[in-house]
Amino acid sequence: MNEENLRKLLQKLQQGGCEVEEAVQAIAAGERDGLSYACLDHQRQQRTGRPEIVFGEGKTPAQLVAIFSAMLARDGMVMATRVSPEKAELVTAAHPEVVYYADAMMLVSKEPQEKQNGGVIKIISAGTSDLHVAEEARVTAWGLGNKVDLINDIGVAGIHRMVHRLAEIRKADVLIVVAGMEGALPSVVAGLVSAPVIALPTSVGYGTGLGGVAALLGMLNSCAPGLGVVNIDNGFGAGCLADAILKVGEKKK
Repeated sequence: MNEENLRKLLQKLQQGGCEVEEAVQAIAAGERDGLSYACLDHQRQQRTGRPEIVFGEGKTPAQLVAIFSAMLARDGMVMATRVSPEKAELVTAAHPEVVYYADAMMLVSKEPQEKQNGGVIKIISAGTSDLHVAEEARVTAWGLGNKVDLINDIGVAGIHRMVHRLAEIRKADVLIVVAGMEGALPSVVAGLVSAPVIALPTSVGYGTGLGGVAALLGMLNSCAPGLGVVNIDNGFGAGCLADAILKVGEKKK
């Protein structure tokens, strides 16, 4: 039940237009979607400022279609992460208004409204092989209404590429720095900027990279201050954290 309908129901209750039990049943019915395999959290936007975002991996195409149907029946943005092209094809066929961003493997229900006078999130990826994780972070942050810029392929193996774009990088209010291999790029960037840096390790790398563990440990052991680390390949988490940091800054203005 959205805020407007809830307000009307409570006003009706206050004016004696319905009984308490009737109001309780109406609220309970509004929270149920008739899905045996999913209990959707329609109040998350009100609690956290971000809607529930569906994790598509492991769900069947039919489940995703039904979940989108239930969520699209209500107001607001609907997004899903880790969605394969095959699943996306079925969801978009059922719901033509939903757009699939293949590089990010994400579904987004509608064009977000960019925040007025909001900050800028800049996402930096060390290499083209990290781009799919960087894109998940970008689409997540953009879907939440933020202005987002992506700078790709400026890793430490050719550090001059990052130095040439340092003036642009320093304009960010929040930075997400994406790297695999040894994970050094976030430490380099955090030592050169004043904005908070979110380090995002990827599973890109050879054998001793251990599927991103080496990059994760390198970032956790960084001596650069003002740097926080999210989980391996968790572009979604990085995008949400950047959004939360900007929201705190906006409240203080």
